[in-house]
Amino acid sequence: MSKFAKSWEEARSGIKSLIRPETPLRHKIELATKRIEAQIQYLNGAINLLAERDKALFQKVVEAYSKHEMQRASVYANELAEIRKMMNFMMNAELALERVALRLRTVTQLGNVAAALAPISRVLQSIRTGVAGIFPSAERELSEISVLLDEIMIEASQTTGITPDFEVASEEAQKILNEAAVVAEQRMKEKFPELPTLRALSEELGELK
Repeated sequence: MSKFAKSWEEARSGIKSLIRPETPLRHKIELATKRIEAQIQYLNGAINLLAERDKALFQKVVEAYSKHEMQRASVYANELAEIRKMMNFMMNAELALERVALRLRTVTQLGNVAAALAPISRVLQSIRTGVAGIFPSAERELSEISVLLDEIMIEASQTTGITPDFEVASEEAQKILNEAAVVAEQRMKEKFPELPTLRALSEELGELK
């Protein structure tokens, strides 16, 4: 069995491991994957709650428009716009994390761990920056996951002698984030109706009378 294979599948032996047993790389990656999947579920739950709030606010906007209460409609519309902005970001983060989890699951079948993990680290850094002011607990958890993945990447590099190309990693990370952003925007358009204008709503109400 090669040195890398031993590190991948087995805990290291010797005096050091007796004092502080080391977890195999594969198990560390599986742990990181499960923790990321937990954050995906957390974001999904938050998105669902905001979607319910969105639905209620949308009805209030329509009701205010129908009564020509423009000031009240404007207040609700502004709140709705902020909620949708937050939902779009959270959906973006959720989709990016789904791609990260998929890549991590694939890593368990590949040898070039360091190269595979390098873009993931960049993606998590970007998501952490965004959620820091919204979900501090999620930011802390993603920070801990990043530290774990960095440790795996360093260990894999030392074991295999393969150092990832960080320029390529940055490009791959940006590609992951861009793809998530495009899908998130499309889902927002499909799931949530556009805010009605007073003219359009008046015409619709006129047809109903």
